[in-house]
Amino acid sequence: MDMIIHERRDEADGVVSLTLGCARGGELPAWAPGAHVDVHLAEGLVRQYSLCSDPADRTRWRLGVLREPASRGGSEHVFDKLHGGDIVSVGAPRNHFALEPSARYVFVAGGIGITPILPMIAAAEAAGADWTLLYGGRSRSSMAFVEELTRYGDRVRFAPQDEVGLLDLAGLLATPRRDTLVYACGPAPMLDAVDALMAGWSPGSLRVERFTPKVVATGSEAFEVEFASSGVTVTVPPDRSILTVAEEAGIPALWSCREGTCGTCETPLLAGRAEHRDSLLTDEERADQTTLFICVSRAEKGCGRLTLDL
Repeated sequence: MDMIIHERRDEADGVVSLTLGCARGGELPAWAPGAHVDVHLAEGLVRQYSLCSDPADRTRWRLGVLREPASRGGSEHVFDKLHGGDIVSVGAPRNHFALEPSARYVFVAGGIGITPILPMIAAAEAAGADWTLLYGGRSRSSMAFVEELTRYGDRVRFAPQDEVGLLDLAGLLATPRRDTLVYACGPAPMLDAVDALMAGWSPGSLRVERFTPKVVATGSEAFEVEFASSGVTVTVPPDRSILTVAEEAGIPALWSCREGTCGTCETPLLAGRAEHRDSLLTDEERADQTTLFICVSRAEKGCGRLTLDL
């Protein structure tokens, strides 16, 4: 849908927010904390950004964007080309980082990873849940939405690296807590450290969102894929993805990131066992073997055939 940029605002060093509304007026699609949208920035250039406004406000969406030093073109386009009054095409919200009901939450954010956490905190506060936030960044000046978060008092702990060093994740997570969900978003090293520290927690206690793909094992054997809805069966060689082979066979498939982080190409798995290489599914969802992401997932070793609803 076409959306107009109502406001572009500097939120921190290297971070801007864009407040968007429907170009034709009217209400925007409903969404819940943790959702993100595809923003079409130029021909063939699509990037995903978390919604960080109030889900109850159906007239406006807010996005937070970090200027990446090694940008592949997305953040550079936002910073250099987009201004108030411009029109951009934005997709419908998708959510693979949904806030589940809990009596207690621990939120951990690093840098621009604060964006999906903001509406989660507001929802936890409204629900009367017990929650805390540990929010780190390179420096206080680089940390967005600090002023917005100060209203929550000592529930929020700011940890600029140039003032306090690395986040004290061990002090926060070393002891498992019952009835507690941990939501974390930020740089890969931070998320890997959170994951390792929570090895002794109850299964399902940790939910993460990654902006870059998780490092997974490479290499695979060839396998067959039956596209049940299309009536086509193809062979996926070791050096090609299911998505690529589907495109070559003329089977329409939605995609955006091609690296297992956005969720656009999620496809129901009807038969066979997948080797999940995405950065989205929980351990429980992987074990269910009911869905996969065709841009990165493959057949498990020894499983020569997958049947997909595509």
